[in-house]
Amino acid sequence: MIIRKIWLFLGGLIILIMLSSLVVRTTAVVAGHNHLLSHIPFELGDVPILNYHKIDSLNHSLSISPEEFKQQMAYLHDNGYTSIRPDQLMNYLNLGKPLPKKPVMITFDDGYLDNYTNAYPVLKKYGFIATIFLVTDLVGKDERFMNWEQVREMEKAGFIFGSHTVTHTPLTRLPREKIMEELTESRKEIERQLGQNPKYFAYPTGAYNLEIEELVKQAGYKAAFTIRYGQVGPGSEPYALERIPIFRQSQTFYSFLVRLKAAPILERFGIRN
Repeated sequence: MIIRKIWLFLGGLIILIMLSSLVVRTTAVVAGHNHLLSHIPFELGDVPILNYHKIDSLNHSLSISPEEFKQQMAYLHDNGYTSIRPDQLMNYLNLGKPLPKKPVMITFDDGYLDNYTNAYPVLKKYGFIATIFLVTDLVGKDERFMNWEQVREMEKAGFIFGSHTVTHTPLTRLPREKIMEELTESRKEIERQLGQNPKYFAYPTGAYNLEIEELVKQAGYKAAFTIRYGQVGPGSEPYALERIPIFRQSQTFYSFLVRLKAAPILERFGIRN
């Protein structure tokens, strides 16, 4: 056991030295993605699930600019990634069904209008689909968020919609009865609008515990997504699936590449770029 830990430590140290070396040598990202990190010769972990919120130009950590988002999607496209649906992910985890080479799952939380106006055209351009978790009390009622007509248009194009509750209240703050109301009423509204029950759920603000996981299961969802940092593999819990949050940073594209390629090893050593 001690020897194994030493080897793990040494392996992680080597990778971190490689990443640190790349940081020192990194300059601005240039056209065609001739970025040093683009050529990291390893892919770690299993399925990366990218977690976005807003695609706009606001100076906010949850906002990725349209230009940066296009750059990230172009990188995925040019490097052979294939976007997958939650059903494909669960068939892989539960049944061992194969996934396409270099799978990636693209997710959005909340259902902001810019997911439709800014992200949707870019995703269509590169042949990607995404999964969007909706706060149902905001759809069509708040101008910052999509309306149901836009949601239906995206669904017809192959996009998947799941629940992010009715009001986006962190579930750990609510009594059991209210938690079930948030879970079931949002599910009913999505079914009423789209004609089918959503299978998947994302925890508002990432707040959950074992009791809430069980309630999500009782409400009829097949899996739930957290904001726990990491990639998803056979050892992942279906009601606590890891994702890779993508935030605005001083070097957003560089951060995106590090998170995409090295999330598991960085998480193992407690490093979050």
